[in-house]
Amino acid sequence: MLRTLSVLLVSAALLIVAPAASAADFADPAAPGPELSVTKKQLSDVLLCSKGVDEASRAPVLLFQGTGATAEDNWSWTYQPALDKRGIPWCAVDIPDHATSDIQIAGEYAVAAIREVHRRAGRKVSIIGHSQGGMSPRWALRFWPDTRGMVDDVIGFAPSNHGTTQAMCSKEDPCSAAAWQQRDEADLIRAVNSGAETWKGIDYTVAYSQTDEIVQPNADAKTGSSSLRTGEGTISNVAVQSICPVSASNSHLLIGTVDPVAHGLALDALDHDGPADPSRVSPLSVCGLPYHEGVNTLTLPNDSAKAVASFAGYQPKLVPAEPKLACYVAGSCPASATAPATGKSCVSRRRFTVRLPRGLRSVSVTLNGKRLKTRRAANGRRTSVVDLRGRGRGRVTLRVKGRSADGKLVKRTRKYRTCG
Repeated sequence: MLRTLSVLLVSAALLIVAPAASAADFADPAAPGPELSVTKKQLSDVLLCSKGVDEASRAPVLLFQGTGATAEDNWSWTYQPALDKRGIPWCAVDIPDHATSDIQIAGEYAVAAIREVHRRAGRKVSIIGHSQGGMSPRWALRFWPDTRGMVDDVIGFAPSNHGTTQAMCSKEDPCSAAAWQQRDEADLIRAVNSGAETWKGIDYTVAYSQTDEIVQPNADAKTGSSSLRTGEGTISNVAVQSICPVSASNSHLLIGTVDPVAHGLALDALDHDGPADPSRVSPLSVCGLPYHEGVNTLTLPNDSAKAVASFAGYQPKLVPAEPKLACYVAGSCPASATAPATGKSCVSRRRFTVRLPRGLRSVSVTLNGKRLKTRRAANGRRTSVVDLRGRGRGRVTLRVKGRSADGKLVKRTRKYRTCG
């Protein structure tokens, strides 16, 4: 089952050691962050919390999903029940667009969530993130210094802290914005690691795999992408192989979903002062287990299949280059400027190509009921162009319907914002 789940999930995210960033290129780490473009309503729409968050008796956990997944895909069948079992309150932040859009905006959601849950709980919060979700909250801590005093632990499962050499993006082969931003040489990666990678008063735990097939290189803590190495935070970088040398669940996706070693490290960090101490995670308690506690083995096949289907059916917006860094990142905003804001009215300028599911012998694509043309790319994959230019604010629905080679009916639905 683990091998099958790993193969299915490994195609589920394009995640992500960059050159050392000069602090002079970026804003002073002590400079106040700009106003957020993410509104209270937008945060409310994506924040799901368990009981016990308000006036919490212990630090609630904020959960951030990886690229290509929703919060439900990543957490509903894994860490939400696991935290419930331990009586640990949590809030899952469902970063829009399956966390495939501009990570600078994902960072704003992290700022808003940290502030809101800290307010509700009346105490510091902890963070657990997978892949991009282990890195993007650090954007909040880097550029909004007021959040640093609100956070107790940052726990990353195979985080893309220094990008990945496996993100192959180009003008000819465009990627999602988040994939561009998680290349090892990306401007965003340089920015998030500028000044310092960690902050005083916060404990950082990184659980990574030396055989990670997505975030590379990751052979060790000294050179690996996931590991953190600078700043005044207390850091624990732990390879899961250091606890269980032979593990069936040490792939990139499984570390952030069902891996018992990563789970053991996370609980150790949450239950003790300081980051995780691997000496407190007994191999007898985790090695050989197929899943961590809280994972329902009876519903696991359906739960995992649903998560995979959600990812496979999602078509991210592809862009030909990495999004530009906002002016606040370099500390160069005009006095009146804030973070990029969403205006009250807009006209769409979006035109993009969607890649259709592989292996279809016949397919039809409609946008709000109007049929779109399809074409076959040089690599044999069918594509379709979605042209939203000139449309006012709103949403459109793309529907894909086709037959696979064995005659099976395949349906996919995706909604897009026109602008704003």
